[in-house]
Amino acid sequence: MDPLEGEAPSEPIRYEPVNVKDVLVEMKDTAELLIDLSYSAVLHSSEEIAREVLRLEGRMDELEMRARMGLMMATRSPDDAEQLAPVLGIVTAADDISDAAGDIAKVVLEDIGLPEAMRAALPEAVETLVRGVVVGDSEYVDQTLAEIDLESETGVRVIALRRGDEWLLNPGPETAIRTDDVALLRGPDVSISEVYETLTGDPYEAPSVETPDIEDLERAVDTIVHMKNLSELAVDLAYSAVLFDSEPLAEEVRNLEVEVDALESRFEAWTLRAAADAPDPVVLRGLIHLGSATEVISDAAIDISEGVLREIDVHPVVQMAVEESDEIITRVAIEPDSDLDGAAIVGGVPDTETTMSVIAIRRPEEGWLLVGDANAEIRRGDVLIAKGTRTAATAFADLSEA
Repeated sequence: MDPLEGEAPSEPIRYEPVNVKDVLVEMKDTAELLIDLSYSAVLHSSEEIAREVLRLEGRMDELEMRARMGLMMATRSPDDAEQLAPVLGIVTAADDISDAAGDIAKVVLEDIGLPEAMRAALPEAVETLVRGVVVGDSEYVDQTLAEIDLESETGVRVIALRRGDEWLLNPGPETAIRTDDVALLRGPDVSISEVYETLTGDPYEAPSVETPDIEDLERAVDTIVHMKNLSELAVDLAYSAVLFDSEPLAEEVRNLEVEVDALESRFEAWTLRAAADAPDPVVLRGLIHLGSATEVISDAAIDISEGVLREIDVHPVVQMAVEESDEIITRVAIEPDSDLDGAAIVGGVPDTETTMSVIAIRRPEEGWLLVGDANAEIRRGDVLIAKGTRTAATAFADLSEA
């Protein structure tokens, strides 16, 4: 049975004038959301979240086609072709990420098999992400996100809303919650249960976990989690490389892709060894699927940054798209006597009141430090690459100044 059987078939896509920048913004936001959703579907063994992945994957297919049409119409000379070729690579890469996320979701929907040990490890690798349907008597109904002020009060953020077939990937302060909205929430476990119950009227049940009892399986699970983290970091750095036209950042993307390839080889070996001791080796098939899909995501990061690596000028439409996406990437230089000088970074998050996540640091004497989930200390002279909301980015930039 098709996972989305019963839904309306896809309609033909015909050319119509589009703003390529707006399409690229939506593709980037969709790709990043798909990575979150697909791994969360595995974590929760949630068919509901997995189905949202496939719905979004269908939306991405439409966006890719419209972007291709717009780029073809914009190409009128060899110079246009040279500048727009990397943009086409970014479009294809976003669709590749979408396809990989769909493959991860199908591990749940098609019951391919996945050891419980995988779910024990994932809580350390991803933020808690849940899907809930808004009930009519929820106190949030007909209130805007600014009025609810969830992020400040609880740390929980509404990262997307689906209203019928319409996706709101960038809900802002004036976005109102409506009855029957499908809300995707991300935040700490301690807060998300209360928000989920207020939103849906149902209690939130955290996924149960089980510690792996096969040493090689534990190694395989740890490796796939590390591959996922590196692949997500590669995508973040690839967009940063495009935004800042930075060849050093693009080189780091290439280094990460090489590392993920090496990890995949070790991961496959440990998975095969674990099969000899597993009571039912068939449940390991899902791990193999996860490994392949995760490696595709790191390959897509290379495609995003390829234009920078080949020293082709970044097209302005791409830079604008990255700047205007849901979670923006920002670059700040830490001035002497800045409030951030000496601040600790724990799990990628600086010890400040802002909600920015630092993904990389460039130090004049040491080069690039990839932060990810690591701990570090911010120093004067550092150049930070961070990701977060527009409001948080502005506050973070203010802190970096003397």
